[in-house]
This record gives sequence, structure tokens and C-alpha cells, in this order.
Amino acid sequence: MKTYTNILVALDFSPTAEKVITRAKDMAEQLQTKLMFVHVFEYIPPIEPVGDLMLGIDWGINEQELINLAKKRFAELAEQQNIPDCNQHVIVGNARTEIARYAEEQGCDLIVIGSHGRSGLARLLGSTANAVLHHAHCDVLAIRTDESSN
Repeated sequence: MKTYTNILVALDFSPTAEKVITRAKDMAEQLQTKLMFVHVFEYIPPIEPVGDLMLGIDWGINEQELINLAKKRFAELAEQQNIPDCNQHVIVGNARTEIARYAEEQGCDLIVIGSHGRSGLARLLGSTANAVLHHAHCDVLAIRTDESSN
């Protein structure tokens, strides 16, 4: 069996994030490995089509304030879960690709991510966990977080 030495846990702020954290911490304790936690802040600035051009619209939204809010929410979750500051990382981008990119950049050999177990149209459109699986250079462990997986 492969031994993991550097695990990246990708978190959203859903109510099930605690389940993913608990499972990852248990695994890290058993394997005596390093854990890092990441939240990808996805922000798409509003745009308006004008002819063949797409122009940005100023709606008075301060992107840096939104990033700071995401960092604050992550810090609150981390404090509740006893995650050290040095293991908390917030990055900006598309979660589907940034999680895998960040894991490779940090030398992670396992990504742990929650899977909401969607069905129907949501499954057809794809999930972040599925996209990470296809982009990752390392193993990916999807933790089922829907109510039926307790």
C-alpha cells in the first residue's frame, strides 16, 4: 500500500466541510503525515456584452474585500477544527483546476475533497471533485458528504 506523506484537503464552506476535515485528520494521524488545507475562492467579475466585446461592469464590488471575507471564514472554520494558521491556504481561481495545480506545486501525493453525491443535471454538468480527479497528478480521495453516507 502506498504511504502518503503530504495530503492536501480541499474545502468549501458547506456544512459538510467538518466531515471532510475529520476524515482527513484521522487519516493523517494514522499515517503520521502532513496535512494542508486549501479553499479556492472563485470570483467572476460581472461583464456585459457590447457588440463583439465583453466589458467589465463596476458594480462597486471590491474583489479584495471578498477574498478577505473568504480568508476570515476559513480562519473561523480552522479555529473550530484546530487547524494551524500555517496549514491554511486561500487561493483565487477556478476550483476545478486550481486544487490540482496547487497540490502539484506543493508536492502533495493525495488530495482529499468532499463529494456531495449529486444526481441528475448536477451530475451531468460535473462536480468539482470529478474535475479535480481528472486534473490531478496524484491520488484523489472523495469523501461522500451527502446525508445518506453517514
